Amino acid sequence: MTEENTSSQTVGARAAKRRPSDTLGKVLGGARVYADRRMVTIFFLGVSSGLPLALTLGTLSIWLSRIGIDKTTIGLLGVVTLPYTLKFLWAPLIDRLPMPLIGTWLGRRRSWALATQFALAGAIVAMALTDPLENIGLFAVFALLVAAVSASQDVVIDAYRVEILDAPRYGAGAAASVFGYRVGMLISGAGALALADQVGWSAVYLIMAGCVAIGIVTVVLSREPSVPERVPGAVSKLGAFFKDSVIAPLIDFTRRRLWLVVLLFVLFYKLGDAMAGAMTGPFLVELGFTNIEIASVSKLYGFIATLVGLAIGGWMIARLGTFTSLWIAGIAQLLSNLLFAVQAEVGHDNGMLALTIGIENFSGGIGTAALVAYLSGLCNLLYTATQYALLSALAAVARTVLAAPAGQLAELSGWVGFFGITAAVAIPGLVLLVLLARRGALRVPTRGPNELEPG
Repeated sequence: MTEENTSSQTVGARAAKRRPSDTLGKVLGGARVYADRRMVTIFFLGVSSGLPLALTLGTLSIWLSRIGIDKTTIGLLGVVTLPYTLKFLWAPLIDRLPMPLIGTWLGRRRSWALATQFALAGAIVAMALTDPLENIGLFAVFALLVAAVSASQDVVIDAYRVEILDAPRYGAGAAASVFGYRVGMLISGAGALALADQVGWSAVYLIMAGCVAIGIVTVVLSREPSVPERVPGAVSKLGAFFKDSVIAPLIDFTRRRLWLVVLLFVLFYKLGDAMAGAMTGPFLVELGFTNIEIASVSKLYGFIATLVGLAIGGWMIARLGTFTSLWIAGIAQLLSNLLFAVQAEVGHDNGMLALTIGIENFSGGIGTAALVAYLSGLCNLLYTATQYALLSALAAVARTVLAAPAGQLAELSGWVGFFGITAAVAIPGLVLLVLLARRGALRVPTRGPNELEPG
């Protein structure tokens, strides 16, 4: 054996010896990031953010289905979540203006968060005290108010999350946020359904209003982020304020590579999944599943599958990259819609439902973690709330305006045909994903403390 070969093998042996400890160090280092106090704060704010969504979507659709409201009306009522789509319109105000009175005490972000949370609790109480059978119009107005205040809370919480973290922690922050978000949805989903048979729907919504205290306590105990503020010197000059708060963030975003394709991708990536999700409640009710079965299989088991998906998603993003993570999740989302079609043929079968819900939530966990991490990296710290609101609002279009006809589509095509259509609708998002990857527009840009380099 030559001296060169011996030396080479020695180097290889030393490297091999280092690999287990290096790997263990990376694993332990990755785990330690979740012990950061900021991650705990982000988790509980995620709970506060996720709590209201089911109250205007999944849980609401099951309530209305139980009392005999038709599928077309339920589908159209999905439009009450339109504020999640339009929140970018008022995000600049939340981004720049301090909240009167409490703003000087709590700071810009925390004061807005508290104001929206107290308003949210009041709006949920109004829903609880209104009978949808007697006055569906007024009930819809209060549901719209819940969505509007909830969307405003999201603007604050999303900006807060991005501002208190540095770029290397975006992935962990996204996972903590989505984890908390899913816990919030579990409370207002499985928790609400489990309580409905015991105390009635109105009492359930009153209890959910009380759960808003989770976010209120978190905000009081949290710290205001230290970020550059560019509040116009003369807010009374509406033109200057509009230019600095609305036009500037949008112009800044258009400097990104393939920015229009990015927006279309965000719009279409989860469209098929959103259409299927909009009618999942009425679908399960029509198949004969009880509230307890939906809570235990669809909500609780689905929640566990989401956690597994988030964990795998975090690993995939770090090891395989954004494109691979989004691609695998997109394919899995498409397949989960086809499984719903199989469920429609099988009928009332908890085993099949566990498989369907498991794959749907697992793929959603991977896709959401990857998408949130990517969108967070696209935001300029000078315009965090406005830009993230714009991006997340486009994602919300899928479950509001574009998914609104889902009920009528289900009426016309039947459940098997409906879920087949939702699977086909997922294809354009995958095509746009491939385009972005080939043009190098999926790379998360490197950002400094005050600016974001164009991607």
